[in-house]
Amino acid sequence: MNKREKLINLNILPINFRHEKSYLIKNNLDSWEKLRNLSNSEINKILKSDPLCTQSRLIKIRAISVFIIDLELSPHEAYLLLHSGISSIKSLSTLDPFTLRKTIGRLQRNLNLNIVKDIDLAVLKGWILKAKEMS
Repeated sequence: MNKREKLINLNILPINFRHEKSYLIKNNLDSWEKLRNLSNSEINKILKSDPLCTQSRLIKIRAISVFIIDLELSPHEAYLLLHSGISSIKSLSTLDPFTLRKTIGRLQRNLNLNIVKDIDLAVLKGWILKAKEMS
């Protein structure tokens, strides 16, 4: 991922994040780095400012940002981890590549999608090793 891709494109967020996306755009939270660094108190301020935003979605956006910045994943890879039930670097660091592949495969079967193409055991192992280094 090049430096420009680290700047956020909020249009890639799913439709159920529309209120959060609108708030973030209006308030110049325009990079993955800024979103990664959102504190819990800043999230609470957002919730008070815009009652249509939800804490859980803002925390998910922050988790996606952490994966993108700290692990250097693409946004789609970060979403994949999050939707597979991996919500933090610490939780990723506790897995082995086979378990992670099984977890991602279960998500794929449940959604009846073929979303995993270029992610093999070596890639998963790399993600886990990076996560272990950071934990």
